[in-house]
Amino acid sequence: MSTETRAIVNSTAPALQQHGVAITQRMYERLFVDPAVKAMFDEAAQESGEQPRRLAAAILAYAQNIDKLEALTAPVMRMAARHVETGVRPEHYPMVANALLPAIRDILGDAATDEVLSAWGEAYWALAEILIGKEAAMYAQAESNALERIASTR
Repeated sequence: MSTETRAIVNSTAPALQQHGVAITQRMYERLFVDPAVKAMFDEAAQESGEQPRRLAAAILAYAQNIDKLEALTAPVMRMAARHVETGVRPEHYPMVANALLPAIRDILGDAATDEVLSAWGEAYWALAEILIGKEAAMYAQAESNALERIASTR
C-alpha cells in the first residue's frame, strides 16, 4: 500500500468517527440486496445496530492504525475467525467492496473524492488479502482437524 494511500485513509478518520455508522448501515443496505449474503449475517445484530457499529469501529481503527497494522493483529484474527464461522469466502470480498465504496460516497458526498475512494479501495483490498490469507489457513486447519478426528475413529 502506498504512503499516499495510507495518508489519505488516515486523514479520513475524523469523518469516519462522525459518519462511520451511517456508512456501514448504507453498506449493509447495498449488500443485502442479495438474500444469500444477507443470510450469512446475524439478523438480530443488524436490527439492534450492533453489527453496523462494530464494523464502523473496525473501519475507524483501520484508518487510525494504517501505519501500524501490527496494532490490529488481535482484531484481525477475531474477524477472520468470525468470517470462518459464518462461511465467508474470497468471492464475498468483491461484494463488500462494491457495497462499501459507494456507501462512503453516498454518506460523505463531495468529501468522498475519487482520490479518497481510490485510496480506500486500495486499503480495502490490502486488508482483504490479509483476511483471505488468515481465513484460508483457518479453513485448512479446520479441515485437517476434521480429517484427524475421522482417522482417529477408525
